[in-house]
Amino acid sequence: MASQPFTWSSVSKTARGLLTTMQHTLTFFGVSALAMMALLYMRPELAHEASQLLAAPHKPAPVVVARAPVQAPALSALMTAPAPAPAPAVLAPNEPPILALDDKATHANRKQQEFVTTWLSKRYRVAGDAANMLVSTAYSTAREIKLDPLLILAVMAIESGLNPFAESPVGAQGLMQVMSKIHHEKFQDMGGTKAALNPVANIRVGSLILKEYVKRGGSVEAGLKTYVGAAAFETDQGYGSRVMNEYQKLKLVASGKKVPTFTAPAAPKPVLAEKASQEQIAGL
Repeated sequence: MASQPFTWSSVSKTARGLLTTMQHTLTFFGVSALAMMALLYMRPELAHEASQLLAAPHKPAPVVVARAPVQAPALSALMTAPAPAPAPAVLAPNEPPILALDDKATHANRKQQEFVTTWLSKRYRVAGDAANMLVSTAYSTAREIKLDPLLILAVMAIESGLNPFAESPVGAQGLMQVMSKIHHEKFQDMGGTKAALNPVANIRVGSLILKEYVKRGGSVEAGLKTYVGAAAFETDQGYGSRVMNEYQKLKLVASGKKVPTFTAPAAPKPVLAEKASQEQIAGL
């Protein structure tokens, strides 16, 4: 069989065929690329996923660290003070019965404490659990030292508005605004003066101070005047009246009476001579 002659014409046809094929191929890929770009432009999340797939082989696998669940401590654990139980108080034969204002309040049942807790919680906008802890501590302290728990709560309300972290410009601290620097010895068995902001410790020490002043003054009114630091002044500027007014309301609440809570709490007590008289009293 004779071979076909090799001519420039056949070469030219072959070259044109290859060029046409390449042109069609490039056109196809170009159109595909434009379509892909348009798709990625319209769907940005696809571009993000594609970039993650391309980068995945170059990144180490994420390490999953198991974390133990975080649990908040119980409220009772936060408010517990290492305070030893005081010895039962022994009243002298001639001591006037001024410390037990209301025996029924001192031995109030759980229902009465619930009444008081609910009322104080609403009146001073304190969480129910926290108010319950404060009321329970006041009642238990009152039984130990033989002082009316409602008087303790009334002083707490007027002194700090039931704020355990309150601090006055002159250094009175906590629920009962105790001058911890003056009464530091009373905090020695509870961790030192830093315990003044511990609600349990503050209630205990404040109640002991209050009882001491009431006993020394011979009446609740005189004890309150000393407690606010006004023993050396003619008047306590209404502090005792505000405490006793709050006390009377608490007595009604404890007995199951409906007492409004929307009335504005009494204004904070005035600081008389920056409680300097307490320093004199402490030195007596």
